[in-house]
Amino acid sequence: MKLHRPHPSLNAPGHVVRLRPADAGWRWTSLQVVRLGPGRDQIVETGDSECFVLPLAGSLTVTVDDQRGTKLGTFELAGRESVFTAVSDFAYVGRDSLVTLTSETGAEVALPASRCERRLPPKCGAAADVPVEVRGAGNATRQVTNFGVPGVWDHADKLICCELITPPGNWSSYPPHKHDASEPCRVINEEIYYYRIAGADQITPSRTGFGYHRTYTGPEHAAAGLAPLDELIEVRDHDVVVVPHGYHGPCIAAPGYPMYYLNVMAGPAHDRALAFCDDPTHGWVRDTWAGMETDPRCPVTSANGRLDALHSSPRERHI
Repeated sequence: MKLHRPHPSLNAPGHVVRLRPADAGWRWTSLQVVRLGPGRDQIVETGDSECFVLPLAGSLTVTVDDQRGTKLGTFELAGRESVFTAVSDFAYVGRDSLVTLTSETGAEVALPASRCERRLPPKCGAAADVPVEVRGAGNATRQVTNFGVPGVWDHADKLICCELITPPGNWSSYPPHKHDASEPCRVINEEIYYYRIAGADQITPSRTGFGYHRTYTGPEHAAAGLAPLDELIEVRDHDVVVVPHGYHGPCIAAPGYPMYYLNVMAGPAHDRALAFCDDPTHGWVRDTWAGMETDPRCPVTSANGRLDALHSSPRERHI
């Protein structure tokens, strides 16, 4: 299986990224990233999947109808200048829905999705209610924006999503971990990493910057009949990496270039769960963080904007 889908290999009409389950070679998760022109509607059919509507840049109106044309809800999502400037409002949309996206000034919008069984009504999530977690310590400090994870957002059937920001030079998704059919995992989740890399201004996404993503397997994966994987991938802005199984991590931000990624997860379990298993070779590192200071650059953002003195400003609602 090809894990790295570099930009623009997933381009499609009206899409910056279009990755369907069949494209990834699996059953559950998918991702669309669309770019809205000012004042122009874009219509998305959810089909057999539930999804989040997450502004990456700009603000938008989300209108949700059922398949008969009955309106189920309308939401105004206050967005952000970029993923490196603020936490954003978002919306949840259930399966078998028709979604109309409209932005007065233009927007870039991610629609992470998963096939699901239950049809749930649409619902809006406010940026101010999204927990922002500082995880790790030292040069493994990163920000985790838990907008769509179990225990924070339980209005979903299968879909799990969060955002991460890794400051320049730091490591995230570390220690390497897995959630697959090998021992001793109790939860299987497919996972998508969608990367954004900021340029020298630390805010504006750019293909100039880069980072690295690692995925690999161990002997327990061979015992479970899972294909061997061993990849160290250079990632740039808009790149996608799919993780069907295996340990994933670290994700490394090159010095000078902040790294963002959107994690999209789902699997066959009846209950959504984030359970994972560290690589036992490296899991001891987690225990060292208790006596170590966190990187003062984290958290990077909040619902009100950036938290550093250089770029602190009110939350941007337009591109």
